[in-house]
Amino acid sequence: MSKNRTSRFIPVIVAISIVAGILIGTFYANHFSGNKLGIINTSSNKLNALLRIIDDQYVDTVNMGELVEDAMPQILGELDPHSSYIPAKDLEAVNSDLKGSFSGIGIQFTIQQDTIHVNSVIQGGPSEKVGLMAGDRIIEVDDSAFVGKIVTNYESMKRLKGPKGSAVKLGVFRPGEKETLHFTIVRGDIPVKSVDAAYMLNDKFGYIKVNKFGETTYPELLISLAKLNQENCEGVIIDLRGNTGGYMGAAIQMVNEFLPKNRLIVYTQGRKSPRENYTSNGTGSSQKMPIVVLMDEGSASASEIFAGAIQDNDRGTIIGRRSFGKGLVQQPIDFSDGSAIRLTIARYYTPSGRCIQKPYVKGNDANYEMDILTRYEHGEFFSQDSIKQDQSQIFETSLGRPVYGGGGIMPDIFVPQDTTGVTSYYRMAANRGLTIQFAFQYTDSHRGEMQKYETEESLLQYLKHQNILEQFARFAESKGLKRRNILMYKSQKLFETNLYGNIIYNMLGMEAYIEYLNKSDKTVLKALEVLDKGESFPKAPEQPIEPKVSDEGTKKATAQADSARKAPSRHHRINDEVRCFA
Repeated sequence: MSKNRTSRFIPVIVAISIVAGILIGTFYANHFSGNKLGIINTSSNKLNALLRIIDDQYVDTVNMGELVEDAMPQILGELDPHSSYIPAKDLEAVNSDLKGSFSGIGIQFTIQQDTIHVNSVIQGGPSEKVGLMAGDRIIEVDDSAFVGKIVTNYESMKRLKGPKGSAVKLGVFRPGEKETLHFTIVRGDIPVKSVDAAYMLNDKFGYIKVNKFGETTYPELLISLAKLNQENCEGVIIDLRGNTGGYMGAAIQMVNEFLPKNRLIVYTQGRKSPRENYTSNGTGSSQKMPIVVLMDEGSASASEIFAGAIQDNDRGTIIGRRSFGKGLVQQPIDFSDGSAIRLTIARYYTPSGRCIQKPYVKGNDANYEMDILTRYEHGEFFSQDSIKQDQSQIFETSLGRPVYGGGGIMPDIFVPQDTTGVTSYYRMAANRGLTIQFAFQYTDSHRGEMQKYETEESLLQYLKHQNILEQFARFAESKGLKRRNILMYKSQKLFETNLYGNIIYNMLGMEAYIEYLNKSDKTVLKALEVLDKGESFPKAPEQPIEPKVSDEGTKKATAQADSARKAPSRHHRINDEVRCFA
């Protein structure tokens, strides 16, 4: 009996001995081999072990949270130019731009002389309801002075934005009032518009300016198209210049409005992401409407999906300059601490099979950022002949027209950047922000008399009789820019466009500003010419091109996109001014 009992415990004793031996062996291995962790056999374990070692043995106390926060962007930066890390404190601001709304007080402001100046009050928003007005200066926030060097765009938005239903107390200086005015504003949902302008350029053709692809972009487009159709629109210009993208889904919905059924819009594919096709469903409201799409070097990502689908399906004409060239798909992944990453999981391809991602060197983001400047220096903005196209990546549209992969969407009609009238005096005035500053100060001091002009045209007629250029010259000289009459009058049209445009923007808003600029915009005028001649629908080439690139060619294009060459990134602002919402 005792013999049987003993034999039962033998396996248990052996197991305990083995575990003890492993633990003892690991202890001595670590103790006598320079702290080498023999159990580490993968890179991920190595990273975790490194953090543990630093935390346990480093000579000084280390804030491990900060160390991880600093390391995350560096790790993702070694992958591609668009995989990124977003700290928890920035995530809400990043998302709100595409969400279609944010919670705030409902104003647009700029910072002048270390003080918040209210440019405009959003109609129906919390600030309008309590009586805040354009031209007010916010000098107190929650009973504390808020002026001076602490007044930055980031700090201002941090204090003025907040949870819906929360209150903020503001102290306001209003020109003409002796005492500080005090307002308590309850924050609410503030809409963020994707469509900056939608109006008829003439009695036949309409214009829609889309600034991004967010959650509300598609319904905003439908409203804009309905508005133009009520005015008997016979053709439309979709302006995507400077549109850096957003949600791929929004671009697909928009393209669907213009394509007949079962047309490929875009497809995505990655190492762990099988090919997925996105096709039109035939429910679009504008399937036969003539369309022209405007693009430039600031048009990226979802903008390129839209333009690529229109171009490859021979549905409309692309006018402008070569687009940015972002063909990588990012998936948002959230962490429990409120931070997130945007990880590239696939590439997107236009219907013809071209990936328009520009080449880049992994971890060499500096070259990628400089690509736009490189294009400018090579003359690409001014001459189509300066654009180098990869002849090994020729694809065909549905009609057999040649299109090129390897870096952005090439327009069907090239329009160079207009440099007419640019002088050194104009460049210095614009680069120093003097035109913006003057326009704001002029608006601020003449707001009362200009309020009676409710249209862009009536306000423009008023401005043309105010000798604005002469007033600007005196202002610029007071700021240290020496007066140069010959150069100033050589740039007169540019100055007037810039100054009038910004004053119109300050008084009447974005749509009026765009409407004014479009009257002399050569790209818009070219698009109108194409529509007027009935040439927006592309025609098949007279001479057939060589067969389009095979699957091997497509694989080569994808490999080249990862190879050792340059590529880019860009931010756009209106005339270099930062205008913020809160």
